Formats: sequence, C-alpha cells, structure tokens
Amino acid sequence: MRPHWSLSPDIADGLKLGTLIAWAVLVLALPPASVNRGDAIRQSTVPALPRVADFAGESASNDARAVADWVADSGDNRGMNFVIIDKKNTQVFVFDGHARLLGATPVLLGVAPGDDSVTGIGKRAIADILPQERTTPAGRFVGEPGRNVSGENVVWVDYEAAVSMHRVRVVDPQERRLERLASPTIDDNRISYGCVNIPVWFFEEVLSPAFHQRYGVVYVLPEVKALAEVFPRAYDPLRKHEPVQGASLAATAADPKPVR
Repeated sequence: MRPHWSLSPDIADGLKLGTLIAWAVLVLALPPASVNRGDAIRQSTVPALPRVADFAGESASNDARAVADWVADSGDNRGMNFVIIDKKNTQVFVFDGHARLLGATPVLLGVAPGDDSVTGIGKRAIADILPQERTTPAGRFVGEPGRNVSGENVVWVDYEAAVSMHRVRVVDPQERRLERLASPTIDDNRISYGCVNIPVWFFEEVLSPAFHQRYGVVYVLPEVKALAEVFPRAYDPLRKHEPVQGASLAATAADPKPVR
C-alpha cells in the first residue's frame, strides 16, 4: 500500500510563496515588449527628434544656424567634415562629420559684394582682375586640400575660380590684413581678391587638420541673393523637405592657382 504523505501548513505556505516569487522574477526579467506589447508599439511610432548642429556656445547668425542644422539633419555632408562661411558676418565655422563645432574665427573675404564668380576668372592674372570682380562666390562646394602656385598648402573651395581658404598673408602692408582680422568690426574684413583669408593659427590648428588628405563640404552663404535661392532644398529640421542631392567628388586639375 502506497504511503500517504502530507505537508504541514507551514511547508505548504512556503511552497506557495516560493512559486509566487519565482513568477515575479520571471516577469521582471522579460523585455518590456513582452510585458506590454501595446506600449512598445506606441513607443516605436514616436517620431525621432531632428538633429541640429552643435555650435558649442559660439555666436552665429540665423542663416548659419539654419544651414548647419539642415546639414546635421539631412546628412548632406555625407559624413565628411564641413565648413560654413558666413559672408555677411565674415565668419567661418568648421564642423566635424557629426555637425559638432571644431572652431570658429573671423576671416577676410573678397572686397566686392556678390555671390557669383566671373566666368573664366580662375585663368586670369591677378593684375587683370577688376575691383568689382573680386567676389567670394556663394554655394555648396566640395573642398579639398591642395597647394597654390607658391607651394603653400590651402583648402580649395572653387578650384576653377581659383578660390581657396588659406593663411592670411601680408603681401601689401598698406592693406593691413592682420589689423583687419584683429579689429572688432566686420566693416574692414573685405579686402581679398575672392579667397578666404584665415588667421594662421586657425588654419594650422583647426582647418588644415579637418581637411588633412580628405575631402569636405564647404557651404558659402550668400550676401546679395536670398538664402533659399542659393540653397533651395535646405529646410528647417522641424519641417522637413527633400534634402540637397550629393555633389561629385571628382578630383580637381593639378595645375596650381595663385594666392588671392
């Protein structure tokens, strides 16, 4: 005859409590989607916040911020470092591929207001360029490191127009380029033939490393045309539209250009 086993009330209660604890541990160990699938579905439909550029507390114009935010959100820079040149405020902002500011500085620009280069100007001698033709063109450019006719390393913005970013040079002391860079106003920062003159320390410590043996994207903001005319597909990240299409990364010609 099979023996009859019975549990004392204390043991039976202990087993029930142990079972409840085991179930509680199992439920807590499950991922949230297994506990409440409805919450997981609702979380997956929440739109992602737009990406914006990190200016690291640096003062910038609304136009500079708008273009930088669009680049950050759209990925128009294709993961490359990029530069924004704010001609109205004679400032340059250098960002890494994730739209984080690497540095900003005042710069010198073309003496003549305007957003277009004269056709064929890159093949003309500097002495033949008229004062009204000395503009810094606006637009989206694929920048690359290179050397000018003097053998100095530069970052080309528009190679065909011989426009580059380079260290400021004192060619004519009467131009007072160093003093213009150091002054607190922007009214005297227009003196070049079209190139972007960068403080030496900034070129060597920020700009040149950002373009060291690599391409980057340079966004030159307009000063005469409307921003939407030069960057028609740029958008406010809060109201998304189609981004700018990618530009060709074809290498430029090998013949050097003069410093402007």
